[in-house]
Amino acid sequence: MVGLSGLEKFSHLEDKIYRTIELTKSLRQEKETLEREVMAMRRERENLSGEKERLEAQVERMLSDRDTIRAKIEAMLDALAVLDPEGAMQVANQITTTAGSPNGSF
Repeated sequence: MVGLSGLEKFSHLEDKIYRTIELTKSLRQEKETLEREVMAMRRERENLSGEKERLEAQVERMLSDRDTIRAKIEAMLDALAVLDPEGAMQVANQITTTAGSPNGSF
């Protein structure tokens, strides 16, 4: 009986060792998978950061263009006001009305 008990203990220890080996393999694979995912997410973050900077620069250019166009329109309205004050006021009111609409950009 004593020999059998020792053999059972050895078998139990052997099972624990094999389970530990399998767990270690599984954890290593999971770690490698997670490391690949982290690297992919870092690359994606860098790409998104570049895209964000590009879009910010585009918005700045568009705002600058809008301001330039606005200044040109105001200069044209001033020139019209010299020629026809009443007609220039009507055009200015139309532009102001259009700017207040959802499709307007001024």
